[in-house]
Amino acid sequence: MKFSKIKNNKWFRFMSNKYVLIMILFIVWMVFFDTNSYLIHRELDKEIDGLEDNTEFYQKQIDHDKSFIQKMDNSDEMEKFAREKYYLKRENEDIFIIEHEDSIQKNKSNE
Repeated sequence: MKFSKIKNNKWFRFMSNKYVLIMILFIVWMVFFDTNSYLIHRELDKEIDGLEDNTEFYQKQIDHDKSFIQKMDNSDEMEKFAREKYYLKRENEDIFIIEHEDSIQKNKSNE
């Protein structure tokens, strides 16, 4: 008796249609189980976004390095950079490096 009421329900008749059932199975298969599923596409889209962010970062680094190379074409700038960064000196010239006490890291064994 109860089954006949359910069977006559409009939604049950619609959902029990073989074409609707096949369509539902197809959709479930495409979303979850297929090799080109929605879930895999979502992961790949996230990976693509991350790689695009990396290309932006590296493009900025390339632009920065190009400007630095152009700046180093000038011999005065190159000398200034070498003196500041690598403590290079000319002949017959002394360099004194002054470090403040608060900038020196202390060893725990000396304390």
